[in-house]
Amino acid sequence: MLCVLPGGLVDEAGTVHDEVELRGLSGREEELLAGDGGAETCAAALVTALLSRCVRRIGGIRQVDADVTRRLLVADRQFVLLKVREATFGERVQGSVPCPWPDCGRRVAVSFSTSDVPVRAARDKGPVHTAVLSADAMPGAGDADRTVAFRLPTGADQEALSGLLEENEAAALTGLLARCLLRVGPDTSVDEERVARLSPLARLEIERRMEEAAPRVDLLMEAECAHCGRAFSAPFDPQGFFFGELRATADLLRREVHYLAYHYHWSEREIMEMPRARRGRYIAVLADEIERSNECV
Repeated sequence: MLCVLPGGLVDEAGTVHDEVELRGLSGREEELLAGDGGAETCAAALVTALLSRCVRRIGGIRQVDADVTRRLLVADRQFVLLKVREATFGERVQGSVPCPWPDCGRRVAVSFSTSDVPVRAARDKGPVHTAVLSADAMPGAGDADRTVAFRLPTGADQEALSGLLEENEAAALTGLLARCLLRVGPDTSVDEERVARLSPLARLEIERRMEEAAPRVDLLMEAECAHCGRAFSAPFDPQGFFFGELRATADLLRREVHYLAYHYHWSEREIMEMPRARRGRYIAVLADEIERSNECV
């Protein structure tokens, strides 16, 4: 499968690499994500591992390892994850979410196509963006002192801050700004202490400028509760949903491997390296053959 990143990976020469060639999951990736180790690893690290296995190239970059997939922008990683899910299971997503109204809380069925998820490409591929903060955000400072330079968050930032995010969201945001801010006025040594000295309005403006510069994958689903009749918007977490689908079928994977190994005498390695769709086709053919044989008895 080929797709184009909404952001893109900029190399040291300034070349933007945004065409991605990828494949769906094989049994090896299903085992990685569905196993006990996957439950103990942070979601960002699992996405890195998954993309480094399933992405064959990014533009002219043909050796896509974990270091490369960590450098992808957050929205690009979400986008590629949706496409890997699409290549594995198809476009249709079906699941359920709780109704958010306190007097209801019932599960609501949702269904949509990954191809219908709104995607906004970045206008400026970066990798460095600049913005001039308002005079209210930095009173008494001139334009030069109010100019900030920043890069956009990547998978590496997600991995580094995942543990802190679970404990203290505010501290994680401060840590993210410290990692992504390259310059505040003449100050190029931006750390958490420097970020903490920024006014709340300055931080808010920086966050808004980063959001405006970043590509975006709209992960909000519109739903209507069949029980109380009220409409609501629900966030869609592609990695949580995708990994949940695979963990729910972990036992099925083992049964499919046993089924094919028993009848075709293939090794576990051969079966686990098959794409999920190909494995499913063999199982369907074998099931038909067994059914016809039983009818002839």
